[in-house]
Amino acid sequence: MGGTDSTSTTIEWAMAELVKNPSMMKKAQEEVRNAVKIKLEIDMDDIDRMNYLKCVIKETLRLHAPAPLLVPTETSASVKFVGYDIPAKTSVFVNAWAIQRDPKFWERAEEFIPERFENNCVDFKGQDIQFIPFGGGRRGCPWLSFGVAAAEFVLANLLYSFDWKLPGGAVADNLDMTEVNGLTVRKKLPLHLLPTFYRLENKHY
Repeated sequence: MGGTDSTSTTIEWAMAELVKNPSMMKKAQEEVRNAVKIKLEIDMDDIDRMNYLKCVIKETLRLHAPAPLLVPTETSASVKFVGYDIPAKTSVFVNAWAIQRDPKFWERAEEFIPERFENNCVDFKGQDIQFIPFGGGRRGCPWLSFGVAAAEFVLANLLYSFDWKLPGGAVADNLDMTEVNGLTVRKKLPLHLLPTFYRLENKHY
């Protein structure tokens, strides 16, 4: 359940951010459509060529970490850490949400900027402390490989097959991005979008 919920939540946040940033939506759609061209289905080889799409997913995971607090660990002995005395048997929680919005690590940390991951070796596999949406080491999330691949695949299909707009003439700048905690950090107000089918004969290559 956690993995499924994390995937759907990540896709919803990614679509919300792209709708709110039309130039990024256009850039992502052009990349996806150029990679797939006139094929009827997207395969994983196509996804491998979608570098900007991968940046969109990474930035979504940074700004909207699926779980704000990682799975806790317990100290086996008393330890001093950055000036704090932590007794044995203490449960320690890592606040991934705060770390991934820390301006010491991220320029314009509160803004959605997928381009920050272009030509950037920082990854979410647990080796870079500033970007740990799934934790790291033995306590890393088992959802990592499958979940990210699933999110990339679904998002690529949504961007390839449809153009998107908010209903009722709503303005993208006014889109409510309030978060609410649950099993994952999700949008307080679910995202509602109107799709327009992207016709193959309208493609120009």
